[in-house]
Amino acid sequence: MFTHHWLATACFLVLASGSVGLASDDIARPQYPDDLTVWPNVVSKANSDPWIAENHDKIRKMNPRVLVLNFANGFSQEKAAGMANQLCRALTEGTRYHGYKDKNAPPFIEWKVVKIVDLRDPEPYPKTPDGNSTKYPRVPNWKEGINFVYSELYTDKFAEYYGIKDPDNPNKYLKLHELVDRGIIHELWFFAYQRDAGAPFECTELKPVYDENFKQVKGQYRHAGNGGDPKEPWHGRSLRISFINAERGIGCNVESLSHAIEGTAHSRVIPYFTKYFYEYAGMDLGKRYGLPFNSFYALWGEGKGIEYPDPHTAIVKDGKKQYRLENYVCIGGNVHFTPNGRGHYDLTSPATVMSTIEHYRLFDGPDGKDLAEPWTIEKFQQYRDLAPDCMGPWLIYWRQNMPGLDNKCKDDDGKPMKNWWPFLFY
Repeated sequence: MFTHHWLATACFLVLASGSVGLASDDIARPQYPDDLTVWPNVVSKANSDPWIAENHDKIRKMNPRVLVLNFANGFSQEKAAGMANQLCRALTEGTRYHGYKDKNAPPFIEWKVVKIVDLRDPEPYPKTPDGNSTKYPRVPNWKEGINFVYSELYTDKFAEYYGIKDPDNPNKYLKLHELVDRGIIHELWFFAYQRDAGAPFECTELKPVYDENFKQVKGQYRHAGNGGDPKEPWHGRSLRISFINAERGIGCNVESLSHAIEGTAHSRVIPYFTKYFYEYAGMDLGKRYGLPFNSFYALWGEGKGIEYPDPHTAIVKDGKKQYRLENYVCIGGNVHFTPNGRGHYDLTSPATVMSTIEHYRLFDGPDGKDLAEPWTIEKFQQYRDLAPDCMGPWLIYWRQNMPGLDNKCKDDDGKPMKNWWPFLFY
């Protein structure tokens, strides 16, 4: 497996009782550093603190804490811990700016699982529609669509399941929004099955709206993940809630969380991020190449896809219509499309194409443009073991090319491009 020295420490602890995570008192009373280049810290602990935006350019490390739930009957706590640990590694690796070629590049975000809550039923397992436990918050009388009630995660009942007591009132368990508000946790992941009775969203997030100056717009928030439950309550701070399919690998969840990054751009809650991410991810193709759609996501269905007769040409097939793109250069691609992708989910394309993904906004090529280089799928092969399924290997590499810590990119005004990763916790 592809590893680095800073990944040697596991993201969790297994306690003698068999539960997974830190002791309850340690979870409820996190010790945050005085170093204000690290977040969370003694001044700012929680998601959406104005401090994050105000000190964006000074932050050099983020250490978010994750609460994990296991609803999947028959899926052991040990397996859940191992999979959560691997997901930590993969996501952390993705925040090493140009880490595929700079082995000394530090991770900007290092996720830590503080507890994995066992919400499985005792054996023998009762029959349920999806194989998940009776504690799984199902949509009543489910017939189709999403089968998970997100609002239940914020209830007193689930507070008792989480088992994290209020350090100021030991007779009270902290509810989800209280854990987030106090900076005790920053993300929630949960294991469940996706079978024939529906499934949760891949990744939801409610997020405050920011103006052009990175100031929160009072009282405004939007869904900024990959889908969202309109009944999920808003408590004033962002929170990513990610579903991990217990019958798949962590590459699929890297894909889900990458769709959530796209969702943040689509939500336009951070105008700066939307502007530059759309450019990076090829979501401005109508403007750049005169196509009748803005991204290759439109190419669903029979007779739709892309051919690359040579490294400088793309032939886009949209049913009965074709568009020949001369002097074609891909920038960064998106979650489903690598720079040389012939269709959705294509990780085996033999084509060589010109791409500026490794030189995004560096203006290091002829005429002051980003340098375009021949690109093939060999670029991301080193991540086949780290995030092996779905689009995982590609997405680790894709995320490493987003402007990160100490990037040399420039924005439209010639100013240093902001590190994109703090936006996750705005």
